[in-house]
Amino acid sequence: MKTVKKFFAVTVAFAAIGTAAFAGDEPQQIQSYAHPSLFGTESQTLVDGDSTYQVGGQILKTKNRLGVKNKGDVYVNAWSKDLLKLIKESQEKAGYSKDMFNPKMPILRSELAVVLAEGLNAGVSSKDSGYSDIPSGYWAKGWIDSATDAGLMIGYPSNVFKPDQPITKAEVFAVIAKQIDVNYTKGATPVYKGKEIQYIPDWAYNATNEVVASGLLDYVPNTSKVINSEYLSKEQVANLVGALKKNNSFAQSLAAQSKAQACASGKNLTTLKIKLLDRLSAKASNVGDAFTAKTCNDVVVNGTTFPAGSIVRGEVIEVERPGVDKCGYIKVKFDKIKNLENNCETALPTSVASANADAIKNPNILARLLGFPFTGAGRVAGVAGRTAAGAVNVAANSIEEIGDELGNTFVETLSGHAGRGMASAGNTLVTTGKGVFDFAKLIVSGTFGVIYELGDELVYVLVPSLSNSSSLNPNEELTIVF
Repeated sequence: MKTVKKFFAVTVAFAAIGTAAFAGDEPQQIQSYAHPSLFGTESQTLVDGDSTYQVGGQILKTKNRLGVKNKGDVYVNAWSKDLLKLIKESQEKAGYSKDMFNPKMPILRSELAVVLAEGLNAGVSSKDSGYSDIPSGYWAKGWIDSATDAGLMIGYPSNVFKPDQPITKAEVFAVIAKQIDVNYTKGATPVYKGKEIQYIPDWAYNATNEVVASGLLDYVPNTSKVINSEYLSKEQVANLVGALKKNNSFAQSLAAQSKAQACASGKNLTTLKIKLLDRLSAKASNVGDAFTAKTCNDVVVNGTTFPAGSIVRGEVIEVERPGVDKCGYIKVKFDKIKNLENNCETALPTSVASANADAIKNPNILARLLGFPFTGAGRVAGVAGRTAAGAVNVAANSIEEIGDELGNTFVETLSGHAGRGMASAGNTLVTTGKGVFDFAKLIVSGTFGVIYELGDELVYVLVPSLSNSSSLNPNEELTIVF
């Protein structure tokens, strides 16, 4: 329906405004081709450690993405994915094989300690828990000590922790149940999505029912294994605790929905309420673009209080341009926060538990009208320039190949291989035909791109809400929870 509306708006815009001429420059850093190539022949490639890239019209998206609520095509780094990466890298640093870590395998007790300590902000502790089977150099010792000290996990008799032992699904539910407080049916056989949960002993019925009632399992992938397997995977537990981390940050709203409540060990979550100062969009932003925002409330980051009005700085790290059948997307990260009163600055956490767009706004009509000649000129000039450059490239490649084939024709024929010479002569005709065909594709695709880009700019002026899901606008308010 959005596509139909968009094309209708384009038609109206062209009828009302008519034809105009534009000139301008394209930003130097382009993450993906600036208009939807019909044939995938004009895509540009940018490979970067923090970004994604596009080859031949196909975007290669990173998996570590979390959607911003109310902004369907704006993403941030996902806490659960970053946490699994942290565990994997910590094990490899300790000498474990790179192939040993599998997020689909059952979670170990040591790994659960990491997930809980990080997810509930207990951190890494220097207080020795004294477990006889946890040597000083064990890869997860700090997290195990922290989880134990915070009461998130306990060891076994004889002062052992059994770090490399898989922990059952029932035991995971028992640990999670301690962190929440919701109404549930005591003593009932645990049922999720209409099916009885298997491998739950009687002693874990209440804990399991409480976790089910909290709604946290709705965030866990692979429902069938949640119900039928004895163990939860590392990935499933990371998502489960990630949901708990998210829900802890919104305790008041969740209370009204009978969801998970904030717990004593879940304090110190970093929650940023910010108002954007810049415009970011899948249509115009590029990888590496910086943006700023101001905090709406006081916030404590790494033990330091930053008052309302502090500056938050971030960066665009992925872009996919919008097209005929897609609205595109952007992915952003939040880097630093700075107190303007004393210039105190600190880094923000690298991953996000949840993100929510609280106040959706569009730039006013005057701003859009004044910006239109410049953005429109840049888009159209960029498409036209790349199309022309592509045509030159096709022509150069064709001439080079034709020259090689003609040279081979004479060499092979005069060397006594007339048959091969004739084949090479025939190849020149094939190459010429291919060149003409590729050139025609460029012209058609470039013409389509110019029309589409100009129309898309007009749609933004007239109906900006159609691109709101893949953009962040000045004065929009976000709540970001780390």
